[in-house]
Amino acid sequence: MATDKKSKLKARLPRGLADRGPGEIAATQAMIDKIRAVYELYGFEPVETPAIEYTDALGKFLPDQDRPNEGVFSFQDDDDQWLSLRYDLTAPLARHVAENFQNIALPYRSYRFGWVFRNEKPGPGRFRQFMQFDADTVGSGSAAADAEICMMAADTMEALGIPRGSYVVKVNNRKVLDGVLEAIGLGGDDNAGRRLTVLRAIDKLDRLGDEGVRLLLGEGRKDESGDFTKGAGLKDEQVDRLLTSYLRTSFRSDSPEARQSMGVSGAHSPVFNFPDETTFPDDRMTFGFWRDAVKGSDMGQLGVNELDAIAALCRAAGYGPDRVFFDASVVRGLEYYTGPVFEVELLLDTKDEKGRPVRFGSVGGGGRYDGLVSRFRGEPVPATGFSIGVSRLQAALEHLKKIDTAPKPGPVVVTVFDKTRLADYQKMVATLRGAGIRSELYLGNPKNMGNQLKYADRRKSPCVVIQGSDEKDNPAGPHVIVKDLLLGAELSKLDKDRDDYLQRQAEAQALVPEPDLVAAVRKVLDRHGVRWG
Repeated sequence: MATDKKSKLKARLPRGLADRGPGEIAATQAMIDKIRAVYELYGFEPVETPAIEYTDALGKFLPDQDRPNEGVFSFQDDDDQWLSLRYDLTAPLARHVAENFQNIALPYRSYRFGWVFRNEKPGPGRFRQFMQFDADTVGSGSAAADAEICMMAADTMEALGIPRGSYVVKVNNRKVLDGVLEAIGLGGDDNAGRRLTVLRAIDKLDRLGDEGVRLLLGEGRKDESGDFTKGAGLKDEQVDRLLTSYLRTSFRSDSPEARQSMGVSGAHSPVFNFPDETTFPDDRMTFGFWRDAVKGSDMGQLGVNELDAIAALCRAAGYGPDRVFFDASVVRGLEYYTGPVFEVELLLDTKDEKGRPVRFGSVGGGGRYDGLVSRFRGEPVPATGFSIGVSRLQAALEHLKKIDTAPKPGPVVVTVFDKTRLADYQKMVATLRGAGIRSELYLGNPKNMGNQLKYADRRKSPCVVIQGSDEKDNPAGPHVIVKDLLLGAELSKLDKDRDDYLQRQAEAQALVPEPDLVAAVRKVLDRHGVRWG
């Protein structure tokens, strides 16, 4: 019967999603193992929450409660309850803690990793599904809990191979930001929505620049695709005062005027070059600037005091401003943050394949969210945490050649010379597997040995095992041929007149007694340092 071509299903990947191969998966696992080791060193223990939660459990930070699909992927179950794929790993943790509150030892220190989902417009480096790795302390309002998160984030970057001076953990406080907003007339519950819009606009300063943020603080901005984002509707004088206060309390600015007003020598560029420690402003100078910016706001002054306490703890533990840096450029876009906020930024001068500068920016962040668990409990439950964007950080590490996403060597392939002897070949595979050697039986059409060898090459197999009738009926007993494919590939590039060519050619294909199969294969693996772990 003829196939109707019009009815053939087109294979297509949804926008904003990506397939992953074995090399990338292995690299992710290696990263996760290193992150886990640091988190456990700090006393955190694992917990796992499902990828689907009731939509209302994800919190009021969602973009629009009247349209639950906006920002999150949602659907209704058979009893008309709204369910959503998790937007992050923090809101599900809050639900878990609240639901198991009586059985959890507080303060509760936990970590978890997994995929999160954002129903947002995808773009370069912006996916609808990506992996995060979180650590949180629930039940402690101490500045020591926040300080430990900052120190742990710094230690994690170094465990992943990012040297000191190539990253910084930046710290700010939402109370300080709210104090600045209060000073320009955006205090009170009536302005809660506008404050969030302002914070999200400022959070884009590194990406959009001063002019782009100014538009978002005003009437709005149209991006390159023509999409329009409604702004916060601030007046020009409010925008001017906000940005002036922001620049004066931020050491991220590259403008000479801003640096001069701050009394800072040298340039702190979050793009590539972090300054020597000698050019860092003293913490007291930083907090002095911030106290001036929030003058008249009790909330703002409380925020500066909290940062001062975190600074004292970090400095006492040996974490200087080259690792933990207090910077007003940290905003964090989610509404549930109530106090200190953190962000890890990579500060590396590198270029892409076309020689253009590459900026990695933030690869993780978090903060204090004292109200998230309280929504379920009706009582104060302080909490603080940090999330590493595993997918984003892995892309940066791959670009910097700090992590290898190349496919690992494939399995040893036992070829099929005679299909009537499949049981003999399967026994060889079982022997290799029993010795801990990755191996497989060729399952395609065994008619052509050349095709079997091509298959093994495509699988990146280090060697193949061959046994024809001559090897099986060898007078000295059954033998096998172990063919070193990696060495064979090297020899194909050499001059055949070289003195060592014949000697190495003999090494590339060995005839050995069948009982010596494991030893012969291990010799090939050791020759090339093949490890699958």
